[in-house]
Amino acid sequence: MNPYALLIDGKRVETASHAEVKNPSTGDTVGLMPLATPEQLDLAVEAAARAFKTWSRTADAERKRACHAVADIIAANQEELALLLTREQGKPLNGLGSRFEMGGTLAWTRYTADLTLPVEILQDNNEGRVELHRKPIGVVGSITPWNWPVMIASWHIIPAIRAGNTVVLKPSPQTPLSTIRMVELINQVLPPGVVNVITGENSIGAALSAHPGIAKMTFTGSIETGKKVMASAVATLKRLTLELGGNDAGIVLPDADPKQIAQGLFWGAFINNGQTCSALKRLYVHDSIYDAVCEELVAYAGTIAIGDGQDEASILGPIQNEMQFNKVSELVEDARTRGGRILTGGARMERPGYFYPITLVADVDHGFRLVDEEQFGPALPIIRYSDIDEVIDRANSLPVGLGGSIWSSNIEKARELATRLECGIAWVNKHGAIQPNAPHGGIKQSGIGVQFGVEGLKELTVAQTVLS
Repeated sequence: MNPYALLIDGKRVETASHAEVKNPSTGDTVGLMPLATPEQLDLAVEAAARAFKTWSRTADAERKRACHAVADIIAANQEELALLLTREQGKPLNGLGSRFEMGGTLAWTRYTADLTLPVEILQDNNEGRVELHRKPIGVVGSITPWNWPVMIASWHIIPAIRAGNTVVLKPSPQTPLSTIRMVELINQVLPPGVVNVITGENSIGAALSAHPGIAKMTFTGSIETGKKVMASAVATLKRLTLELGGNDAGIVLPDADPKQIAQGLFWGAFINNGQTCSALKRLYVHDSIYDAVCEELVAYAGTIAIGDGQDEASILGPIQNEMQFNKVSELVEDARTRGGRILTGGARMERPGYFYPITLVADVDHGFRLVDEEQFGPALPIIRYSDIDEVIDRANSLPVGLGGSIWSSNIEKARELATRLECGIAWVNKHGAIQPNAPHGGIKQSGIGVQFGVEGLKELTVAQTVLS
């Protein structure tokens, strides 16, 4: 098996040591991840800093063309990337799996390529002219997670280079190979040093976030790691964009139709097997339709094929890693022992790999770990309520605030209630739907800053006011 290599200054850089990357469906080795040394991290940051001197002065139209060229080369190789992604992440090729992720990667890349930040004229009269310029920051450090590794890498890379920055990216050690391959491809169309990738265990990520040559950190991942990234930024006052964990609430109003909303609720919760930061993780259902919603969810769950991601018939795959598998198992078992009613699932599937069935748990409440903690997997607690003001307060009671949703046949009423949710993005009759022109980010402990659209692009710049 050929080991993978780092990408520094447009070149493959070999490492002395490697770590195996396992397929969560089978336990087979997919490839060997290079383990970067601190010295190699220094080389990557130095290469990015050299490239920044030229790339930051490249004409805006040229950077736009380069980002479109990145999209074109990814598109030409998307099936190869999708297969590698499935093998290391576990998600199916079909449905909302690896091919869907590649489609999202291309959509975000092409949309972001066409964004511009023109000079804003704040004043132009006989008293003088005031201009507001948006300038690139410098070398951007990026740390990406294992759940949507290719797409989230594109969310970090493309706005950074579109704005004139250069990048040193460190993917998750669980899913580094598809990201390495993508960076290999885009280095074919970008100048050397504009995008570099280093890989290794968490220690190399910590060194990246603390590195004095990094001007900004973009991180997607857990709250605890996000706090560490933020702490490491203090010494050099790095700018930050942090998209951290959540525990998204969905609230079903009594006028909702259980049959009509069941599919939307299901995919809001179980997209990517529940391994999505802004997935629906707590479902509150009004007492008058509680049993009907539970029945419809169970019925829909029974139609979903779970299996190896390389099987074209699979709609959902395994949990990606053992640690997350164990956490989901523990939370479900805790709910069971405390009186939670398992409607479907609730026990490991009898097959190799980290396969856990779709699990719906009724008759739970706050104080259950499955409600209070982010499960990040295929288990959904369903909580009964009767008073809308009380349930809004309960939905807002946790120290996180990524997303939330309201489900109702009265759209105007649902929109009004959605504005009362304490979260960065709120949906009506859907959950988890994101798009490249709509800023996305968390509040409270779910993050700092936003991604996507013009607002997200601005986060990769510094403002400079010019008076004349």
